[in-house]
Amino acid sequence: MELLSALSLGELALSFSRVPLFPVFDLSYFIVSILYLKYEPGAVELSRRHPMASWLCAMLHCFGSYILADLLLGEPVIDYFSNNSSVLLASAVWYLIFFCPLDLFYKCVCFLPVKLIFVAMKEVVRVRKIAVGIHHAHHHYHHGWFVMIATGWVKGSSVALMSNFEQLLRGVWKPETNEILHMSFPTKASLYGAILFTLQQTRWLPVSKASLIFIFTMFMVSCKVFLTATHSHSSPFDVLEGYICPVLFGTVWGADHHHDNHGASHGSFHGGSGPGSQHSALPAKSKEELSEGSRKKKTKKAD
Repeated sequence: MELLSALSLGELALSFSRVPLFPVFDLSYFIVSILYLKYEPGAVELSRRHPMASWLCAMLHCFGSYILADLLLGEPVIDYFSNNSSVLLASAVWYLIFFCPLDLFYKCVCFLPVKLIFVAMKEVVRVRKIAVGIHHAHHHYHHGWFVMIATGWVKGSSVALMSNFEQLLRGVWKPETNEILHMSFPTKASLYGAILFTLQQTRWLPVSKASLIFIFTMFMVSCKVFLTATHSHSSPFDVLEGYICPVLFGTVWGADHHHDNHGASHGSFHGGSGPGSQHSALPAKSKEELSEGSRKKKTKKAD
């Protein structure tokens, strides 16, 4: 009986890994990615004043992972844009989300039950991209573990690692919002997933790729759907990091949390609004006031 259940699980994982992503899963990926773009402050105004810049930002949200991976592996960064079907589909989604009359399309895809389905399908694409990225890097660097991990990481993290460049296209410069400084759950999960798939690719992890894709996808879908449904900014890794990081690094790694790349405005998280920043800002303000007061006194004496 156990053998039959194992065989059925293996067949399920294998069938799941062979499900084509285009067009249904890719469509969901594009919808959620461009939704996060519209959530950004000033994104709607940008689409009205500078539609080309808005379209470029949308393409970065949809295809940023391919651009970064090609850049790492020394391949043409514009190569993926030769895929006309995907580019046209992403462009159509961008137009409908930003310019559909009465925002009907936007309201439909933002309806929470519908949005959760799209979010779940996006995670299927994310995990598949991590696996494909590591497999691709393995062909170039058979023993380059760090190259494989880096390629899988950027494949899964999508535009999050390019957030500062994407902000520049919108006329915004916020270096303190660097994703590496404030890793969101998907960025951390992509890094951990890239490590697992690299171990599997180099045969250090005794599990089939199809099974690993299935298991890790179920983990990502469950976590991301729960976080989206509860509007939570926390991470399932917080508890584990809270125990391990103080021992290894003397501090808690990733103490600042924020939602998936670009799901909302995170100025309060990235702008240093914590208690520490408030205390550090107070002395600076008092020094300015003191210097201003002393300058006025000197002026009065001179008069």
